[in-house]
Amino acid sequence: MSKVKIELNLAGINEMMKSPEIQAALQEAGEAVAGSAQSGGGTYGARTHLANYVAITNVYPDDAEAARANMADNTLLHAVGNVGLPTRKK
Repeated sequence: MSKVKIELNLAGINEMMKSPEIQAALQEAGEAVAGSAQSGGGTYGARTHLANYVAITNVYPDDAEAARANMADNTLLHAVGNVGLPTRKK
């Protein structure tokens, strides 16, 4: 058998992970989660920003009612599942 050697272009991967297309897809997913979470009470927001090597979207409670609902019922975690995004188990 022959050995296969794969060499990653890290600069290209980093560029792709911060691209406008990735940012738009993340923002869309974040807004879907925020919209699904609003049925639990309060309002939620989504914000996409660039980190060192990737784009990141945060979904957060926008008011005190949403923060209380999220703390009591894990509203955001349930919303992630409701829109079909995978959750990570530790």
